Amino acid sequence: MERQILIYDTTLRDGTQGENVGFSAEDKVRIARKLAEFGIHYIEGGWPASNPKDSRFFELAGRESFRHSRLTAFGCTCKASLRPDEDPNIKALLGTGVETVAIFGKSWDFHVTRLMGIGLEDNLAVIEESVGLLKANGKEVVYDAEHFFDGYKHNCSYALQTVRAAARGGADIIVLCDTNGGTLPNDLREIVKKVIPEIGKTIGIHAHNDCGLALANSLAAVEEGAMLVQGTVNGYGERCGNADLISVIGNLQLKMGLACIAEDKLSRLTELSRFVSEVANIPPDNLRPFVGKSAFAHKGGVHVNAIMKDPRAYEHIDPTAVGNRRRVLVSDLSGRSNIRYKAKELGAALEGKGEGTEKIVAEIKRLEDQGYQFDAAEGSLELLIKKTTGQFHEPFRLESLRVTIERDGTGNCVSRATIKISVGKEYEITAAEGDGPVNALDNALRKVLRKFFPSIDEMRLVDFKVRVIDGSDGTAAKVRVQIESRDAREVWSTLGVSENVIEASWLALVDSVQYKLSKEIKGKTA
Repeated sequence: MERQILIYDTTLRDGTQGENVGFSAEDKVRIARKLAEFGIHYIEGGWPASNPKDSRFFELAGRESFRHSRLTAFGCTCKASLRPDEDPNIKALLGTGVETVAIFGKSWDFHVTRLMGIGLEDNLAVIEESVGLLKANGKEVVYDAEHFFDGYKHNCSYALQTVRAAARGGADIIVLCDTNGGTLPNDLREIVKKVIPEIGKTIGIHAHNDCGLALANSLAAVEEGAMLVQGTVNGYGERCGNADLISVIGNLQLKMGLACIAEDKLSRLTELSRFVSEVANIPPDNLRPFVGKSAFAHKGGVHVNAIMKDPRAYEHIDPTAVGNRRRVLVSDLSGRSNIRYKAKELGAALEGKGEGTEKIVAEIKRLEDQGYQFDAAEGSLELLIKKTTGQFHEPFRLESLRVTIERDGTGNCVSRATIKISVGKEYEITAAEGDGPVNALDNALRKVLRKFFPSIDEMRLVDFKVRVIDGSDGTAAKVRVQIESRDAREVWSTLGVSENVIEASWLALVDSVQYKLSKEIKGKTA
């Protein structure tokens, strides 16, 4: 490793400015704990002067220990009409009790004269005096030079004067901000190269993603000498977001040979990304580099054949290095290599040297032509492989079902399902109500199976999706239903396809239950 790069997380402040991103004070504490456990150097908790929630966060965080991470409070320079010691924002920063504070100031003369309505010299005084007061109170000060790159391109002399003012005030770290996210990497690189010798302070980079360049700009700044990178987990942030620290860390450590976190923490990168996604209540992006579900997924038969010989053929790193895993997908594009790999992974034996794979491939292609999509439903895929190879023992058989929906004059709607099944030579019939037809089917199926398979109570349906495969037939169109279920050990997805949404739901539901029960039966016979 050449040198240590500091990671500054602003998920809890800048990240919450993104659309549909929001955290309670308690959520923020949970995320801050996770960031500290992972080894993030700076955790920006919020802007205490801007809202009660951030003030409450710092109250709660004061009872926590964040180990070697520095909890940081964010704010702005004082108003030009006030002395720093009179400014409510500065007082709020000092009132948090944290050792590190970050303040932003204006670098673009356009903002100073047009938006703030003060003189250029007045702005320089505000920056220097605000930083100076915080330093006089014993704080480590991170100064964010807002709109620095736009300001530099418009008036390089004045932009430099603003960061020099922060340096004179005693700022420990000066962060150059591409606040509008519109700077190209080559332009940013040249500016950073010129600025660093002028300042004589630790320089950081804060990049937004409005042109899809936040990661590239962050890495370019580091290559030119920046020692700190600001960003957010999963790239959350205003407009198009901030630099994604997940990709920043992966590239710095694994590609550029620069230390930014402890080596033994890197394998928790995927866990960190998914944890923050879960707390934010935002579905994980399957295409996210390094940690996405699809980041190491292989579908084409040629690719799978190659990675079976050597994964380096189609993988830029070992997925386990970041806590991810390799996935081989099966679809109508699959070849025999996909099936052999998948069968081995699922514990399904193939005869001889894999005879029977052609039959499996043909069945998958037939079903995908009807609307199935097995790369999104590995539970149904495992059942298909075992059924096709004669390794599946059906736990129960449906004899009949009926679903009714009644709506009374008061607007109340009740769904009822009646199911008859057979388990071996025994027959059972039962009925149940539900909030909708699928819920009623689920309740009835669980009720009738509980006698034979008590473990059914361990299983929970966690997601239900319906997609029209081809809308040209209107309400008679074929639909695909995908159900995601889980128990204490795993999560699995299953599919059903039909012109009738109830039947499609039933098919997906039965696959989900049979997947669960097949694991139980296998465990008992092993």
